[in-house]
Amino acid sequence: MQESKKLEFKQTLTNSFLKTVSAYANFGDGMIFFGISNDGEVIGVDDPKKFALNIENKINDNLNPIPDFELTIDETECTIRLSVFEGSSKPYFYKNKAYKRADTATIEVDRTELNRLILEGTNRSFESLPSKLNDLSFQTLEQKMIETLQIEGLTSDILKTLNLFSDKEGYNIAAELLSDQNTFPGIDIVLFGNSIDEFKDREIINQTSIINQFETGLRMFSKNYSTEVIDGKRRNRQFSIPEKAFREALANALVHRTWDISSAIMVSMYPDHIEISSPGGLPYGISKEEYLSGQISMLRNPIIGNIFFRLKYIEMFGTGIKRINTAYASSYQKPEFKIFDNSIIVILPKTQESKDIFTLDEQRVFESLSINMPKTRSEIQEVTNLSKDKIIRVLNRLIEKNAIQRKGKGRGTAYTKK
Repeated sequence: MQESKKLEFKQTLTNSFLKTVSAYANFGDGMIFFGISNDGEVIGVDDPKKFALNIENKINDNLNPIPDFELTIDETECTIRLSVFEGSSKPYFYKNKAYKRADTATIEVDRTELNRLILEGTNRSFESLPSKLNDLSFQTLEQKMIETLQIEGLTSDILKTLNLFSDKEGYNIAAELLSDQNTFPGIDIVLFGNSIDEFKDREIINQTSIINQFETGLRMFSKNYSTEVIDGKRRNRQFSIPEKAFREALANALVHRTWDISSAIMVSMYPDHIEISSPGGLPYGISKEEYLSGQISMLRNPIIGNIFFRLKYIEMFGTGIKRINTAYASSYQKPEFKIFDNSIIVILPKTQESKDIFTLDEQRVFESLSINMPKTRSEIQEVTNLSKDKIIRVLNRLIEKNAIQRKGKGRGTAYTKK
């Protein structure tokens, strides 16, 4: 066992552990083991029952509010496990400060994160806070709703139904973001040439409706990644990057980003791919695995999410990850998702059919492989009916093309798709 974001060791009892208790109560369950050194060596403590009582008293006397926790004594090794559970009455303070875990360290949260904890503790989102602007116009939103929902006009009752306005607090921040003019950063779209030093085109869409931002992004995408193909009497538009994937990625960047920091969504358009960087990492309570598998159902901005759903920009549930991956189902090149603490980057490559980059023999071998089930050379030979020498040559070429990977050594060597 070694220390991690969710696990800490303490050899003795000092008040420093109370910072970690605050961190776990604020940002997710965690455990602290007492009687174990930093390198994981079991030392034990004297009189574990008295030691556990001291832990309990310190938490009750110093944490505000008092979080849920559980103490377990291992009488054989004379160690104590303190399990701390994420609470709903956030923030949890130690000496009037709130804390979080950063890898194996415990640090004080900054003002922005503290404000988020306060909102979470009152079951509110940043977008639901009152806007500082009282005179908002909604021509863009109204026109789009007339087109999509066939309403006659955007009335005050509809604004209330959409949770954009209340008689008590007036317009909220979600309403301001959807209004024709606002005070928030938007999207910075750059079309690069053959290098990052070559700007071929640029659109900076700031302080305007996020609907306008979304539509502008779609127009610039269509302008640079589509062509018209004449098929008989019909003109069909073909996209080198799946349009559905770009729509999903851009819509999700607007719906799921954090709006309490002054940073724009960055859309970097390259000759062979697009990168969409959205401010804000994953919402608390959602793991990277859940996000990548499309299991996320926690909207950071539910009011905006509801509007985008009504306008048919997104599906109400999920992040669109599945739809993005589905758009690349037949492509050799696949989308990539990079998740950081303060941002998420979606990379959309140009589609490329495997038949366009492989020889027939390479195609046969490549299609015989999977990602999760390695196959030996003899197993591949049995499936493809190619000779041993040809199989070896093809496998080496596929490795050079970075399409497959070799696992194991000697007779245990096997191959999988990357």
